[in-house]
Amino acid sequence: MHRPPLIWSLLFSLVGLLLSAMPGWTEEHTVELEYPQYRRPGDSPYQSRSVVMSREGMVATSQPLAAQVGLEILRHGGTAADAAIATNAMLGLVEPMSCGIGGDLFVIYWDAKNQKLYGLNASGRSPQALSRKMLVEEGHEYIPTYGPLSWSVPGCVSGWGELHERFGQLDWETILMPSVEYAERGFPVTEVIAAYWKGSEERLKEWPTSQATYLPDERAPRAGEVFANPDLAAVYRAIAKKGPEVFYQGWVAERIVEFSQHHEGFLRLEDFAAHQSEWVEPVSTNYRGYDVWELPPNGQGIAALQVLNLLEPYDLKAWGPGHPDYLHLFVEAKKLAFADRARFYADPTFEDLPVQTLISKAYARQRGKRIDMQQAATNIPPGDPLLAHGDTIYLTVVDKDRNCCSFIQSIFHGFGSGIVPGKVGFALQNRGALFSLQADHPNRFEPSKRPFHTIIPAMVTKDGKPWLCFGVMGGDMQPQGHAQILVNLIDFGMNVQAAGDTPRVRHNGSAEPTGRPEAEHGGTVLIEPGIPATVRAELESRGHQVKVAGGSSFGGYQAILIDEETGMLHGATEPRKDGTAVGY
Repeated sequence: MHRPPLIWSLLFSLVGLLLSAMPGWTEEHTVELEYPQYRRPGDSPYQSRSVVMSREGMVATSQPLAAQVGLEILRHGGTAADAAIATNAMLGLVEPMSCGIGGDLFVIYWDAKNQKLYGLNASGRSPQALSRKMLVEEGHEYIPTYGPLSWSVPGCVSGWGELHERFGQLDWETILMPSVEYAERGFPVTEVIAAYWKGSEERLKEWPTSQATYLPDERAPRAGEVFANPDLAAVYRAIAKKGPEVFYQGWVAERIVEFSQHHEGFLRLEDFAAHQSEWVEPVSTNYRGYDVWELPPNGQGIAALQVLNLLEPYDLKAWGPGHPDYLHLFVEAKKLAFADRARFYADPTFEDLPVQTLISKAYARQRGKRIDMQQAATNIPPGDPLLAHGDTIYLTVVDKDRNCCSFIQSIFHGFGSGIVPGKVGFALQNRGALFSLQADHPNRFEPSKRPFHTIIPAMVTKDGKPWLCFGVMGGDMQPQGHAQILVNLIDFGMNVQAAGDTPRVRHNGSAEPTGRPEAEHGGTVLIEPGIPATVRAELESRGHQVKVAGGSSFGGYQAILIDEETGMLHGATEPRKDGTAVGY
């Protein structure tokens, strides 16, 4: 079933917002607001489309053509790993502001044969030739958000290689050729992606190579217009023929380094040759009988586990979605988790991190004593504005053998650093901007170090078997989104689509990992229009600063749930994006 046209979705949201502000309009009435019957496929008044169901395999991601490319790989006998790589390659073409081979990736993978979870950290490191002292002596208090100083080595292609070597089955040419063909002949730009593209026009115009690649006719392509990227096709062809090593020890790396040297960058060939992605052990907490899995730092995944531990002692089901007590509790739990995030999340090869303590129930009981259910905590340092603008893609794949791939990939801000480093067809990420320049900060800049990372894949198992493969993109929103999705599913009993469609909250204003200035306030609670005015008023009475917002502020969710009784796949995708879930 197709979702309602955008104009209808906007009108229904506007009607709900106006009605909720009218005298006498109660919370109960707001909950009853719904689409006309043919627009309401499930039990939630907010559900935008039917759950996608299939027997064999499924792909869910933020752009329809990319999902279809992954599905074709499954139909040709590929594994979840093969399909994930193919889907990601296509997304790097069709959603280039959010992802691409100039960025990093993380994966949680369930191997059905061995009945085991694996974690992959494919994040890149800082240049060996650059030091914190050099940056400080140049007068920098913080690493610039854009430009060559924000570069770190792209880990994406290395991650492809590791994932394919361990779990892949098809050859590289089969996996990458669909994206090559689309890159050469072009594809129609979708609506939400066109809007993102338009928002990056001025930044792309600052670099001739970026403008030449991404602004045909000196502007961003509009929705429905065809865009082609022959330079990216050439890089994909090279990887298809020679494997990932051509990216790090061949002409692709050489071209990037040549550009770096001509534009005061510090990336060198030895940085590319030394890069190595790492297999890591996922970590988990049990939430009401479900084991929730995240990756350990340098990412922020354990923040979601900390939030869930803080929520678990409360009877959320009795409150229900959108209840002011639940939303207040959620925000206060998030503040505590993010305070720890600022202090303890960094590259574990440089710091001894107390991960198991942070995600323990005992620690949550201790920290939970700080929560006052009647008053919002203040004196909380603000969230880094950099984190609020993360552009990312998330995709999930389950194949016929029930191998499950939770896969997230990003170049951080829209078009990353804003720079296409020569005739390569992709922008380099600006993840280096998330380092701190404070000498005593665990996330301080050091050569060959991985920066703090926002992108986090997730998976949930029950009784030792995969139950949910999901993620929520979007900077600081990601762990907040993970927790809210799971509460919707586990506590409130929603189906996998309604769990993502239901209005979310996002707290901005917490301790952060870059050492930026702190502020003495409790931050801002952003809420979507579907949350009633009475709830907003109650939150404000407890000391929260509340603001109604919309759009991509609340992330981008994709999920595949394996039905415990039938074994069928239930797919969901984010109505705030262009995406789709497809199966066979």
